[in-house]
Amino acid sequence: MVRKTGVAPRLAEALGIVLGTEEIPLRLRAWDGSEAGPSGAPVIEFHSRRGLRRMLWAPNQLGLSRAYVAGDIDGPGDLFESFSALSSVGKFAELRAFRPPTLSERIRLVRTAVQVGALGLPPTPPPEEMDVRRLGRKHSKERDAAAISHHYDVGNEFYALVLGQSMVYSCAVWENGAGGLDASQQAKLDLVCRKLGLRRGMRVLDVGCGWGSLALYAAQNYGVDVLGVTLSQEQADFGRERVSAAGLEDRIEIRVQDYRDVHDTPFDAISSIGMAEHVGEDQIGNYASHLFRLLRPGGRLLNHAISWNAGKMPPDPDSFIPRYVFPDGEMLSLAAMIEALESAGLEVLDVEALRRHYALTLRAWVDNLERNWDEAVRLTSEGRARVWRLYMASSALGFERGLNGVNQVLVQRPGGMEPPLRRREWV
Repeated sequence: MVRKTGVAPRLAEALGIVLGTEEIPLRLRAWDGSEAGPSGAPVIEFHSRRGLRRMLWAPNQLGLSRAYVAGDIDGPGDLFESFSALSSVGKFAELRAFRPPTLSERIRLVRTAVQVGALGLPPTPPPEEMDVRRLGRKHSKERDAAAISHHYDVGNEFYALVLGQSMVYSCAVWENGAGGLDASQQAKLDLVCRKLGLRRGMRVLDVGCGWGSLALYAAQNYGVDVLGVTLSQEQADFGRERVSAAGLEDRIEIRVQDYRDVHDTPFDAISSIGMAEHVGEDQIGNYASHLFRLLRPGGRLLNHAISWNAGKMPPDPDSFIPRYVFPDGEMLSLAAMIEALESAGLEVLDVEALRRHYALTLRAWVDNLERNWDEAVRLTSEGRARVWRLYMASSALGFERGLNGVNQVLVQRPGGMEPPLRRREWV
């Protein structure tokens, strides 16, 4: 029997203040067994007073995220259903940063905390959080290396559980939403190679090479020589093992190196897949200019990057993604990315939007994580696994709603051979 009184109604009021809405489309279940909210709605469980205390000290997205990562709150049902309901109201639905509560709202939050015995000092953030503000100048080489290590050096075995055999950590290309994750990732790798116009004997730079999947595919199937660079030591070690196992040490080199320190020239083609999001808005012009200088005349660059589609919004360093997932990551609009590439002297040949493909990819990764949950927790920690579950599920919904996009922008350094007249001749 559902109790009609108790902690849950007060939690609903507090959550409404944080979200900026009076109507919570969720069923809240409190630690005392009480419930509040619409019958039949997705359920959110508050396991302890600490979850409310986190919301009191950080009454925004960060407080809610910390509570979820720490296991103070949970969604026992369909995760996508719960997140979808949450993102349809209040500050989530308005597509803007969280407005800080007013003084009167803060007083109400404190009153609620007192009533349910949750008042106290701020709980220690879950250990997977990273405060990049302590690491020096933003987008310095040292700070970028630390941010990349935070995200990627969490165990290759963990990533293999999530990503599958392809070990590709970027948007796949799906055929009518079917075909399976590994086949769809292979289709993406081949699409990149064809867009770049790869031919035997070419020299290719893979910026942000990850675990070496594109380098291996291009060398094996297109006969090119590849230099891959990454800031992740674990990625580089894994990639080198794969290169050695394939007997391609004479064709592929993988370095732990900042792209800004690559001065080997010239390259016939450059791929940058899921890397530009780490560059930052202030550095994107230098990024484009540096890659321009590394290309020979007529050489192509494929820039594959997530975009922000919901209008101009300043990045919030105290939201979930910057603190837990991609420290210092910045999504640019497609227009801003193209402007940077063109300003560097590169000519746009083709733009392809893959937004729906990334939603499918993220859902496949979440499914892999859910099916291998116990092993994922063993390889890392429950908190880390919760971070990835939260970020991938919420990101999938962001792509489905059109908040985010992902685009392949193909550009060419002027000079050299002209591209074919029609797109179908080279894609």
